[in-house]
Amino acid sequence: MKTEREYPKAIISERARRRQQSFHPWVYDNEIEEVTGAYANGDLVDVMTHGGKYIGTGFINDNSKIRIRLISRNANDVFDKSFWRRRIDYAIDYRMTVMGDHDFRCSRIIFGEADEMPGLTVDRYEDVLVTQVLSLGIEMRKEMIFDALYEAFTQRGIDISGIYERNDVAIRSLEGMTEYKGFYSSDTVPEGEKTLVQIDENGIIYTVDIENGQKTGFFLDQKYNRQAVARIASGKKVLDCFTHTGSFALNAAAGGAMHVHAVDVSETAVEMARKNAGINGLSDIMSFEACDVFDLLPTIRKGEYDMIILDPPAFTKSRKTTENAKKGYKEINLRAMKALPRGGYLATCSCSHFMDEDSFEKMLISAASDAGLKIRQIEKRQQSPDHPILLNVKETDYLKFFIVQVF
Repeated sequence: MKTEREYPKAIISERARRRQQSFHPWVYDNEIEEVTGAYANGDLVDVMTHGGKYIGTGFINDNSKIRIRLISRNANDVFDKSFWRRRIDYAIDYRMTVMGDHDFRCSRIIFGEADEMPGLTVDRYEDVLVTQVLSLGIEMRKEMIFDALYEAFTQRGIDISGIYERNDVAIRSLEGMTEYKGFYSSDTVPEGEKTLVQIDENGIIYTVDIENGQKTGFFLDQKYNRQAVARIASGKKVLDCFTHTGSFALNAAAGGAMHVHAVDVSETAVEMARKNAGINGLSDIMSFEACDVFDLLPTIRKGEYDMIILDPPAFTKSRKTTENAKKGYKEINLRAMKALPRGGYLATCSCSHFMDEDSFEKMLISAASDAGLKIRQIEKRQQSPDHPILLNVKETDYLKFFIVQVF
């Protein structure tokens, strides 16, 4: 009779074995030399060396270039509900520690590989959890994991009214999964009703559209970077580009900016930003415009703004397009620098891990040189700690955020 520990064996190459010494959670398709034993996509397999040394256990999927996503390196682990509950407890306790009581109410609870739950994102917006599953192995165990997630909150005295699934992303097709979105329900998890959730971040109230907003509805990773912008923006005329629903703009306004102009190409996002300004009593010092930032920046008069914020979407999601992305980043940063007066401030970032920090910094230096300017670094920041960075997994380190002064 097959025991719980009798999984098919994936034999990896010597090169892969050396790479696994750094405990990276992925095994690529070209690193597997043989798989012994029958399996279906999404099943668990043990990863072994030619010499029979156990490396770890993970989900296998022949549809993906990331052939195996490791979830454990303990040969004694049994992958039942208790296993996933332990992972969830670790993740929740970490957020409660690093975010504090208030910020924990709106934070990322599970950050995929950084929490040893590959392909799973869970964001908390007050009493609603929003999930995204990009791994077939997680999808197949979703009921067990979501029930454990709900129980973990309930046993801490935290009421969760529903779990909303944002699985409407094309990347799921690479794992052989379909796209969909909607509330999840089971015997233990209630099915929610509301898709507009009001949250409080940095003392600012937002309405988050978990059904139609970008990603899971809001960008939680910039929480503390927004506070940094608020400190600099006091008394200044500010332009917030790619504002989405107004998060940086609202923080700048609440921080004492003289005036904030928020722009985004999406009419829907701009309308939500305008509503958020009204909720927070900031409409009098804010204005909004739906337009293409690439078209807008060349038209700005020098000195029209004292501070410009650039928070664009990822210009690259693969190594193949990194060079084109660098050109896009350079263009908007060059335009912004030229528009600022001597002593003006620029807050600028990239959310693509393919645009590493060194490349982004070199791009800023090049843009300043082409503009005939020098730049003085004020702050260099990353994502908030509820999106933890594993130093041995570079893919978890993706957000670069700089505040500089031009002169």
